[in-house]
Amino acid sequence: MNAERIFHYFPGLDARQQSRIRALAPVYRAWNSKINVISRQDMDNFYLHHVLHSLGIAKTHPFKPGTTVLDAGTGGGFPGIPLAILFPETQFHLVDSIAKKLKVVAAVVAELQLQNVTLRQTRVEALPAQYDFTVSRAVARMRTFYHWVHRQLKPGGRILYLKGGDLTAEMAELQKPYTLYNLNTFFTEDFFATKKVVEVKG
Repeated sequence: MNAERIFHYFPGLDARQQSRIRALAPVYRAWNSKINVISRQDMDNFYLHHVLHSLGIAKTHPFKPGTTVLDAGTGGGFPGIPLAILFPETQFHLVDSIAKKLKVVAAVVAELQLQNVTLRQTRVEALPAQYDFTVSRAVARMRTFYHWVHRQLKPGGRILYLKGGDLTAEMAELQKPYTLYNLNTFFTEDFFATKKVVEVKG
């Protein structure tokens, strides 16, 4: 998959957004050769496994201008960086506890000139600020992740969590109402057959 497939699913992107999407693969490939944050196999499927997967959240929850979003455990910058490209008037705060990962993310943010992204090396639980949404990609079981991040949400805030597989037992552990969005509703690639966005109220 290449960047053009992203434009198939998101046909309304302007020239600058398209340029930034196209720039993602070469920028990440260059930095990943110095600091490995993406496996080689995943790098070969970069737009499918990382960019389009991240943008599944954009299909379920288009962020309004002025919204604040915490990307908790951003790793190499996903889902935060692709979402920041799609929603330039939404503020994204990307957090991870591992410095070398954030070094790559900072370089990508600088090279793409993303003005709506801030970074911080810390544990999520230490953050004082509150956000409209927290997003992430399967950094822990849902019950654990909820414990880490729910205090960082504003009243009425939402967690949007990218997960795969059968989540029945995992969501039963959480003991809170939730909504599942199947990403194969939006994307036809086999990769999304069991991929979901989990929405939980803070």
